[in-house]
Amino acid sequence: MILEISNLKKTYGDRTVVNIESLQINAGETVGIVGNNGAGKTTMFRMVLDLIRPTAGEIRSKGELVDRHDQWKNYTASYLDEGFLIDYLTSEEYFMFIGGLHEMTAAHVSDYLLQFQDFFNGEILNKGKYIRDFSKGNQNKIGIAASLMQNPELLILDEPFANLDPTTQIRLKTLIRSLKEERQMSTLISSHDLNHVTDVCDRIILMEKGLIIKDIHKTENTLSELEAYFAE
Repeated sequence: MILEISNLKKTYGDRTVVNIESLQINAGETVGIVGNNGAGKTTMFRMVLDLIRPTAGEIRSKGELVDRHDQWKNYTASYLDEGFLIDYLTSEEYFMFIGGLHEMTAAHVSDYLLQFQDFFNGEILNKGKYIRDFSKGNQNKIGIAASLMQNPELLILDEPFANLDPTTQIRLKTLIRSLKEERQMSTLISSHDLNHVTDVCDRIILMEKGLIIKDIHKTENTLSELEAYFAE
């Protein structure tokens, strides 16, 4: 088990935005988190990454509390939004910076980026642009590629399909599947797109107002089950 959440709560004033009694994520699983706006998906991710502290409860990564230990940071990567980027750098400068944090040489970074040629679709490298001047979709591409540079065991992506064109969405799904096969990486993906998340995930967790309403191991009926829920 790579991640275990117990009696997790986050409240702001008298409003509870996350209230999860129990959740376990197994090594090698690709898990989708779905729900309407305000369901608590991003807040949960931010607590898992120790970016905000829970009001109550605990989060353990490989058995260690994430708010008391740092070892989990060595095998956990994430991209939640453009706030994770350094927007006054070019894409090349940013990749070199992130690569340097992981003791990669410039040559290693260049070799690493070759695998993303299709995903980048000629829109990211050698453009002479600062990250802040890229579209939201292209910022997503930069953030996702950078998050994978440390070869993580656990990857957390918040709305990775948002703002991507259809071709890039398909390429991202192919990338996620290949990483699962090659690395046995655990991945948590939040998304409003039920089709994409059911395509790539083994398991779907449905959240509503901070609660886990359904925890579904994917079958051929999962998409229709989710569509029926949200159509009510």
